[in-house]
Amino acid sequence: MFVTPGYAQETAPAEGGAHGEPVADGTHAAAAEGGAHTEQAEGHGGAFPPFDSSTFPSQILWLAITFGLFYLFLKRVVLPRLGGILGDRTTRIGNDLDEAARMKAEADAAVAAYEQELAEAKAKANSIGQQAQEASKAEAEEARKKVEASLAKKMADAEAEISKIKANAMREVGSIAEETSAAIVQQLTGGKVDKAALSAAVKSVRG
Repeated sequence: MFVTPGYAQETAPAEGGAHGEPVADGTHAAAAEGGAHTEQAEGHGGAFPPFDSSTFPSQILWLAITFGLFYLFLKRVVLPRLGGILGDRTTRIGNDLDEAARMKAEADAAVAAYEQELAEAKAKANSIGQQAQEASKAEAEEARKKVEASLAKKMADAEAEISKIKANAMREVGSIAEETSAAIVQQLTGGKVDKAALSAAVKSVRG
């Protein structure tokens, strides 16, 4: 450390006296020196210590030492801890981003699979509906053909029955006409009637 000039001047006479060296007119010299030092101390006592030019070297030295220690503290303690914290946070953020990307990829794959299954289900439903529609059409067509065949058979049977009834009715009408004609002719002529000729005449009229 640096020693101020005032302190050196104050300690010099004391050291001389301690060694036993004689001092000429010591009382007057000490009094004169004491007054000079008192005036000098009073002159320097009014300045703020950090602004005292005589203490600048020591202040600069302690500032350099303090700055060096603070720099070493930051370099050896604070900065490694900050670097470790930042590294851990960077690693954690990277892992979170990777996990989010993986979950997003899984979600996208699930959505794609769901959409594919939905499309396949729609296509299958459309195919089943088409097949059912075609089957119902075929069944309806077959039922229609059966109904038409049954109706045709019934119509044929009815026509045959009508023809039969008509033939029987015509035969009965012919017999009635022959009998009626024979009775009329017999009443008119009073004799026997030729049934063969009457039957031929009735048939020619029925024509």
